[in-house]
Amino acid sequence: MNQARKTIQTSVIIPNYNGMAYIDNCIKSLLPLREDQEIIVIDDGSSDNSKAYLKDLKEKGLIRFYENQENKGFAYSVNRGITEAQGQFVLLLNNDVVVEKGFVANLTSAIQSKANAFSVSSKMVRFYERTLLDDIGDNYTILGWAYKRGDGKPLADGARSSKIFSTCAGAGIYRKSVIEKIGGFDESFFAYLEDVDLSYRGKLYGYTNYYTPKAVCYHIGSATTADGKKYSPFKVSLSARNNVYLAYKNMPTLQLILNAPFLLLGHMIKGVYFQIIGFGSDYRSGLWEGLTTMGCRSKTPTSFKKIPIYLKIQIELLVNMFKYIKEKW
Repeated sequence: MNQARKTIQTSVIIPNYNGMAYIDNCIKSLLPLREDQEIIVIDDGSSDNSKAYLKDLKEKGLIRFYENQENKGFAYSVNRGITEAQGQFVLLLNNDVVVEKGFVANLTSAIQSKANAFSVSSKMVRFYERTLLDDIGDNYTILGWAYKRGDGKPLADGARSSKIFSTCAGAGIYRKSVIEKIGGFDESFFAYLEDVDLSYRGKLYGYTNYYTPKAVCYHIGSATTADGKKYSPFKVSLSARNNVYLAYKNMPTLQLILNAPFLLLGHMIKGVYFQIIGFGSDYRSGLWEGLTTMGCRSKTPTSFKKIPIYLKIQIELLVNMFKYIKEKW
């Protein structure tokens, strides 16, 4: 398949790290590709057989394949894939996802239908419990909590399209031109919440993120970083650190000061929760790293012209807290 001669509309980008147990099913579910689609896989220094498998697919002309010599993290690998992508849309996909027929085309149609759309999140269903949702886009609250909408809820709860705070980069599509405009994924995050950070920046630039139920996939979750478990020391620590970065980077200083009591409360509640379930030291370690290094992070540029956007987001953060309470309790 000589993709250089074709006009690519959508580039599917799959980061891989020791994902041999999953990536075969992932790629097979995407095939056959349409003429205006391509698959790009970025390997992040894998030591299992997945690298040899992917090289074979490259030789067969089924994918484009690039290697990192070491594990540089999700954000770095995805950024490299975006740089290499020929399409005007980039569809990011975890290697532990299997998609339904028409998934790429349906996500592409969804983002094309909204002129102001930065991204569109898909309908992610639990791989082993296919009557339950995994993620229908993410929200972010005034307590500094990002959460998966619909997690563990019946499939019917994800039947309607909607605006969302953030698209899940495990199975979502983005406008490449906007990613280039706002700076791509922040590689200092390494993994976790880097997609919320990107979507937040998109909102600050005046774009909107959406969810569509028409693109369906099945997701294992944390397959290569937490062995499929909900929490691990690595995930808890990194998420705690990145939560600090997320608020510091994207909230103007005044908004950050006003929200400080809520953010502090949010971290205290999470600290107690993780202490109870055995990850207290990991959470505190990540939180401390975030607080002591956040000053090294570049803040998203602010402007008086964006005051209406800041106010809109502030209201959304508050509303999302009530949505979280309603959904979880």
